[in-house]
Amino acid sequence: MERRSFLKAGLLGVAGLSLADLLKWEAFAANSWKPPSRQNAVIILWMRGGPSQHETWDPKPDAPIEYRGEFAAMPTKVAGIQICDLLPMSARIMDKWSIIRSLHHADAGHSSGDQICFTGYPAAPEVPAEGPGNIMPSCGSIVAKQFQHKNPKLPAYVMIPKMLPGAGAAYLGQGCNPFETIADPAKSGPFRIPNFALPAGISLQRLDHRRALLDGIDNLRREADHSGAMEAMDHFQQRAWDILSGKETREAFDLDAEPQSVRERYGFIPEFKAPTPDRCGVPAWSQRFLLARRLVEAGVRLVTVDVRWWDTHVQGFDTMRNGFLPRWDRAYTALIEDLEQRGLLESTMVIAWGEFGRTPRVNANAGRDHWPNVFSAAVAGGGIQGGRVVGSSDAKGAEPASNPKTPQDVLATMYRHLGVDMTVQYADHAGRPHPVLPFGMPIEELFS
Repeated sequence: MERRSFLKAGLLGVAGLSLADLLKWEAFAANSWKPPSRQNAVIILWMRGGPSQHETWDPKPDAPIEYRGEFAAMPTKVAGIQICDLLPMSARIMDKWSIIRSLHHADAGHSSGDQICFTGYPAAPEVPAEGPGNIMPSCGSIVAKQFQHKNPKLPAYVMIPKMLPGAGAAYLGQGCNPFETIADPAKSGPFRIPNFALPAGISLQRLDHRRALLDGIDNLRREADHSGAMEAMDHFQQRAWDILSGKETREAFDLDAEPQSVRERYGFIPEFKAPTPDRCGVPAWSQRFLLARRLVEAGVRLVTVDVRWWDTHVQGFDTMRNGFLPRWDRAYTALIEDLEQRGLLESTMVIAWGEFGRTPRVNANAGRDHWPNVFSAAVAGGGIQGGRVVGSSDAKGAEPASNPKTPQDVLATMYRHLGVDMTVQYADHAGRPHPVLPFGMPIEELFS
């Protein structure tokens, strides 16, 4: 079906930014689309750098050693599905999540691959290594555009801890950029959002940064109420202040309120340092996963978690064995089980992927290089049936062998879950209209 007919058929379905400004932009975002009554959410676990399909969810135990690599495959709870043998906790709950093994696109650049997976569109010719660099809106910005006004008490789109390449709003405007926590829950010590952008006339400079964020906001609110400053704010500033000082925000970001047992279940492994100068140090992302759960539980619609840096060119097997895989295994399974136990898994889709996979042949440095020809994703929740494998790669993990899928298909799946109106077109700075996605279909095999 041609894209034009597809659209007609309707089958395609803050840090640095003040919340007052965000709300002013979002006041113009309302449209006639009615999302599902249940407020569905998405957590994107963005495995920046490109996780190797061989060393995660698509091992090739029968391939020659130069393709197979150093790790073995292990059976999972679901008969016939094998994953890397360094993911035993994931294997034990294989009935709760599924794998897409035939993803592909044609761009081997990190930041340009980010653009494709976050927007569904090709990247600009020159894309910065950091920062958004978007020419088309990210999926999170589309969500902010369509849903921010429906829950003014919390940002619709949150980034933990800060902006990723491809994650910006492009021509939708700054009001659709993510709320960035900036503070990193992966670091030790109390978690505090350092610089909420407050309405004019209210300063955080008087806050003692050694005190809890919540105490500071409470004190500011009381001071503002006594001084009459609240009455002097315009409508949008008032709403922004309500977000900053309201119960919903305070509770959502109060990571220290989590019981120690829960925080330990998500796991902490002392900082792992790669044995080479390559960019493969492994941060302790586990508490980022936990904060994402808190945010969707509170009502945030889309949370993106930075889970970098899977760029395993050099000593990749050591990096995966001693850092990435044990940490991932614990945090990922904790998130899935925690969402299920809280009754949130059905309404929360969890998408774990990166911008591409890794080369089928191991390189001379015991690692693998960039490879967009085929890669995998782990998906769960949001009505996705566990224990499914969609598509396959060939015997060496080099190309799709069956049922190929694209990043646009993943985005279409996510958008449908959230209730995004994919028939809407948004005008760029030159006035040219663009659909939410240029193409893509929800992956139905995950739901039956």
